[in-house]
Amino acid sequence: MIGYIIRRLLMMIVTLFAIITLTFFLMHAVPGGPFTSEKQVLPEIQAALDAKYHLNDPIWLQYFNYLKGIAVLDLGPSFKYPGLTVNEMIVEGLPVTMKTGVLALLCVVALGVPLGIVAALFRNKWPDTLVMVFATIGVAIPSYVVATVTLYIFALRLGWVPTFGLDDWRGFILPVLALSGFWLAFIARLSRSSLLETLNEDYMTTAKAKGLHPMQVLFKHGLRNSLIPIVTVLGPVVANLLTGSFVIEQIFALPGIGRHFVLSITNRDYTTIMGITIFYAAFLMVMIFIVDMIYLALDPRIKLGKASS
Repeated sequence: MIGYIIRRLLMMIVTLFAIITLTFFLMHAVPGGPFTSEKQVLPEIQAALDAKYHLNDPIWLQYFNYLKGIAVLDLGPSFKYPGLTVNEMIVEGLPVTMKTGVLALLCVVALGVPLGIVAALFRNKWPDTLVMVFATIGVAIPSYVVATVTLYIFALRLGWVPTFGLDDWRGFILPVLALSGFWLAFIARLSRSSLLETLNEDYMTTAKAKGLHPMQVLFKHGLRNSLIPIVTVLGPVVANLLTGSFVIEQIFALPGIGRHFVLSITNRDYTTIMGITIFYAAFLMVMIFIVDMIYLALDPRIKLGKASS
């Protein structure tokens, strides 16, 4: 077990190093620079800016200095917001993104799994049909379409919720709805198919033959094993929801890190693009690692290679 964890941590470090390297050199391969704009900058000002941010150093030296900053969790300064660092931008936007993401995650788990269970238990009956119609629509319609349509109907036409911002609790309703819609439908479909497959296993038939109560058979023997595929996708889902959606935060003008990322691309703010990309990658790897640990709690039969011996 300890050996497995150490190997996974080393693999995460190597992967993160590769992402940092790839992102750094891709940013520097893009034509132009962070201070390139339609308005021509005087050569003296351009030289002063390059010297201030060490952009006139050799590329290998810039890369080495950037790695030193990453080692102490310093993602560097923002090129477009003087006096503001990438760390401060992430710290500023993370609470908003996390609040929206946590609410969306609660909706996905609290509604998606029970809907899938209901659909599986009432297979080929009207509850199953109703859930599958909802799930198909939820998967088919992109989140930005849901965001735009609901914003127009409930904010602009009806005035039930604010059009932008998070001044009160109503401001969370539409962003959470748009953010969780696809994943809620996806989890509902996955829960249904996984539980149906589990219910047809031989050990479920044996449990029923022993005279166990149907609810005991369902929750103790069936549901636990059917949750394994769901946990598999929950790692990326959690990372996706808790780090926010670029489009959703932009549509609803939420001051989260997703909106900072979109603006950094528009502004050619290289350090912000690289910093938020690295933050997303690290968060995703941590979530996947946690999911692997949850596997063991759900099904001890899962082996960890040599570590299991």
